[in-house]
Amino acid sequence: MTMKILIAYATTEGQTRKIARFCADHLIAKGASVELLPLADLEDDDPFDISRFDAAILAGSLHGGVLQSHLSRFAAHHAADLSKRAGLFLMVSLAAAGNDPEERADIARIASEFAQNTGWTPSEVVHVAGAFRFTQYDFFKGLAMRWIAHSKGEVVDPQRDKEYTDWDALAGVLDRWHG
Repeated sequence: MTMKILIAYATTEGQTRKIARFCADHLIAKGASVELLPLADLEDDDPFDISRFDAAILAGSLHGGVLQSHLSRFAAHHAADLSKRAGLFLMVSLAAAGNDPEERADIARIASEFAQNTGWTPSEVVHVAGAFRFTQYDFFKGLAMRWIAHSKGEVVDPQRDKEYTDWDALAGVLDRWHG
């Protein structure tokens, strides 16, 4: 029997969308049936039916220590149904690309607070390294992101995006999770 998987995601500059699409393509290649749901397109009163899925992946990105509000609302609204099935939470951040123990502890705390605040505790939380998306930033955000990169010792070109997502590691997570 084909496993039906929901991949619901929230994105700000597009890296989480790219990650969600990668997950969908990878799982489809493994024989799963996948539906991608960009949460920004979902109305708050939309009667979305989680029961038609065997498993769910929720993905969102951290910006200034905060996940997208439509991701939190969706998880809270569907917490009971999400908890009845295998659930994977992909939390995308630049902090996941580094080895700073303080930043790692902070993103683990945010994931824990997300579960507590929404009522949904996924089967697994995976921190996925994101990207500097300079082509998507306005002037001020680009300046701030260049400062962050510089403070971390990263060399970046403000005219080009720089991706940190480890696609092979993510495929490994999906293979283990999907079985």
